[in-house]
Amino acid sequence: MKLKLESKKLAYVEGIGSIVINTVLFGLKYWVGIMTGSIAIIADAWHTLSDSLTSIVVILGAKVSSKPADKNHPFGHGRAESVASIIIGVLLFIVGSNFFFDAIQRLRSKEAAVFSTASIIIFIISVLTKEAMAQFSFWAYNKTKSHSLKADGWHHRSDAIASAIILISIFLGKNLWWIDGVFGIIVSLVIVYTAIDIMKEAAQPILGEIPKPDNIEKITKIGERFNLNDIHHIHEHSYGSHLEYTMHVYMPKDSPIFKAYSITKKFREVLRKELNIESTVYIKPK
Repeated sequence: MKLKLESKKLAYVEGIGSIVINTVLFGLKYWVGIMTGSIAIIADAWHTLSDSLTSIVVILGAKVSSKPADKNHPFGHGRAESVASIIIGVLLFIVGSNFFFDAIQRLRSKEAAVFSTASIIIFIISVLTKEAMAQFSFWAYNKTKSHSLKADGWHHRSDAIASAIILISIFLGKNLWWIDGVFGIIVSLVIVYTAIDIMKEAAQPILGEIPKPDNIEKITKIGERFNLNDIHHIHEHSYGSHLEYTMHVYMPKDSPIFKAYSITKKFREVLRKELNIESTVYIKPK
């Protein structure tokens, strides 16, 4: 419960801060893009604004995932984090795809962009600000293991990379008419790649994945304290910050039922306390 509350609080801080900062950056970038006629800058401006939309998804995902278990959702609502991350990925993919085709059109029409000193200043600020936001999101993810925070962090970083690419194009674009279109394509591909990566990672807990090797090792070592030396058939079921594990253990076939129950109960309590894992242990006679 404490982890869920911390995750919700950090998601709110990250989300609200992201909405405010990204809206300001969008306004500055869009103004420069209109003034210079740069499709790459306008694309990056909308990419930045899409960060605000995904931050709203992060906030909503945190709100839903922090709801306690109920009759219809006995394991809680933790997978709302994964759903939120997939929504972020879809939005990002749409943004990247649209600007890919815009950049192609810019090349076909042989349109050049004229950049200014204001462009350079704004994009230097953008690179530094967005990378700082990415670092905060990754820090929050490491504390809470909230996948939507990690997805939003990569969204921020993709924006920082895109801004850095455009900054390079500003310096190179004076004598190369095609540079804006080419760098617009590069920016759009960075956005699309990030979107696919976010959706792929977010889908894993929903589709099901193998237990993490370090968790298996920790479970095995804890089992040894209770003379449970043959733990196997370990499965992981992830619901956001809530983890459910099922496993099989062998015990002597002549073990009294109450003794076997007491041992596995203490074993499960240690897993809950030390690893934050809720477990179901199936006993097999040996």
